[in-house]
Amino acid sequence: MTLTLPAAPGLPDSLEPLLQQSAALHGHLCPRQILGVRMGLLAGQVLGLPFPRSDKRVMVLIETDGCFADGVSVASGCWLGRRTLRLLDYGRVAATFVDVKTRQAVRLAPQVDLRQRVRDARAHGERRWDAYHAAYRTLPDEALFSVTPAELTLDLTALISLPGKRVICEACQEEVINGRELSEQGRVLCRACAGDAAYLG
Repeated sequence: MTLTLPAAPGLPDSLEPLLQQSAALHGHLCPRQILGVRMGLLAGQVLGLPFPRSDKRVMVLIETDGCFADGVSVASGCWLGRRTLRLLDYGRVAATFVDVKTRQAVRLAPQVDLRQRVRDARAHGERRWDAYHAAYRTLPDEALFSVTPAELTLDLTALISLPGKRVICEACQEEVINGRELSEQGRVLCRACAGDAAYLG
């Protein structure tokens, strides 16, 4: 089921300042950053919440990292460092925005034929990068994104966890925060010592 997008008279006034902020953060402005900023602004409209946020009312589950994530963070106010953004590394340019208070969730992604439509419409000799850059900046939301309501399959309360909680892993003796420890055979372990390490050493 696709949601009906809110009516918006052209592009929001906040777009250009947010693009400038994203470019300053990233070192340049690329097409995926523009998509991220536009997506974040649209998600705020769909959820009926002002963006960017300065509180922790919204959680974003983003499906890839890189420049797209920077754009989403700038527009939404949700950041890894604020614990309001989580990376689900699916390799897709998409994100689910969750109102933590109401549990309403909406997933946004570029329309599957967007890149092809932009390539087909570019002027003779125009570089694809330039065509994407211009199109993502100017096309209306309804030509850019698919917007669908989402039902979370994860425990949002567990994901948010318990800020300030600290325990010591009984194997490595390192501190584990935010309720991320595991209990195995009566021992409190960090995930690495419980066998879920991404490294050796």
